Amino acid sequence: MTNANVFKRYELKFFLNSKQKQELLKTLEGHMKLDKFGRSTIKNIYYDTPDNILIRTSLDKPVYKEKLRVRAYGNVGSSDNVFVELKKKYKGIVYKRRVVLPESIASSWLAGEITEPYRSQISDEIEYARCFYEGIRPDCFLSYTREAYEPIDGSDIRLTLDEDILARDYDLSLTKGTYGDRVLPEGITLMEIKVPGAIPMWMTEFLTKNGIYKASFSKYGAYYKQKMQKTTTIYSFIGGIKYA
Repeated sequence: MTNANVFKRYELKFFLNSKQKQELLKTLEGHMKLDKFGRSTIKNIYYDTPDNILIRTSLDKPVYKEKLRVRAYGNVGSSDNVFVELKKKYKGIVYKRRVVLPESIASSWLAGEITEPYRSQISDEIEYARCFYEGIRPDCFLSYTREAYEPIDGSDIRLTLDEDILARDYDLSLTKGTYGDRVLPEGITLMEIKVPGAIPMWMTEFLTKNGIYKASFSKYGAYYKQKMQKTTTIYSFIGGIKYA
């Protein structure tokens, strides 16, 4: 059985230290509660070309950009369902299309080993992206622990807190464990506020009171830059040059 979803929203990101996170949790009381997923581990495989055109374009902050990934919640086996997602961002608005497939079928499809599993507008868009980006293949495994909150009043705001962000460029399978290089320092939480429009006043007041400002951050992008910095360091020693 397969199904598809489309999401459209603004995604605003903020960094919190441990004290700010505790203040946030106090503020959420009466406004938001943990959703049905609560605290969970999220695993992703990001796809890119051999020259990393997708993430390099994204880091240039263009008006339009997109990412192709496969996502799983918790531990999965080859027969368990995962989400194949095409995430697009245009003028600050995020449009996410996704279909649900067994992990083995999702991996085989994106590797070009089988044809498009079933036809729909969303799967056709994913298939087009897969064919458009020549040589696209798994490039990065990225996992994190997430606390997900939903509003008590039934409004559309969503809030997530991500910690223990780990990434690697080997063992690129969702069926493997959660291990890799740390993307953010310990004690730092990435908060994402997902809204169709304006942030609620109570949240704006919390951000202002605690000196928290919007940040531009991509988990995959941060790991890619870490890899490039390591490569530069290696080449600098090989060439007898020490870069600042």
